[in-house]
Amino acid sequence: MKKFFSLLAIASIIAISNCTSIPENNDPILGIWVKNDANANSNKSGNSTREEWIFNDVYLGRYQTYTDANLTFYTDFKWSEDNGVYTITYSHEEVSDVVVSLEETNEPEILALENGTVFATRE
Repeated sequence: MKKFFSLLAIASIIAISNCTSIPENNDPILGIWVKNDANANSNKSGNSTREEWIFNDVYLGRYQTYTDANLTFYTDFKWSEDNGVYTITYSHEEVSDVVVSLEETNEPEILALENGTVFATRE
């Protein structure tokens, strides 16, 4: 009898857990966004910097910086959306939080800062 109730409890847990569904997030910001900067001395030293933001569908992401194709810094971030305005909150205290908006009319799509300057472009 004890085995029967254990089996019934396991079956109930499995049935209940299969009924929950994760809402699908189709936000247009999902994906990889980049910003490439070549130093003023790029012709002499060949240094280049690439910043990369990877947005995922659970309102989290990863920020990475590359110098000459070598990973030099990374941190995680949270993001939220409110009426087309996105707030990026970094987990690393040395990186300032950012507020951007998505401009889909441009090709390529861009993330723009509040003053209108380009923050990043879609890769």
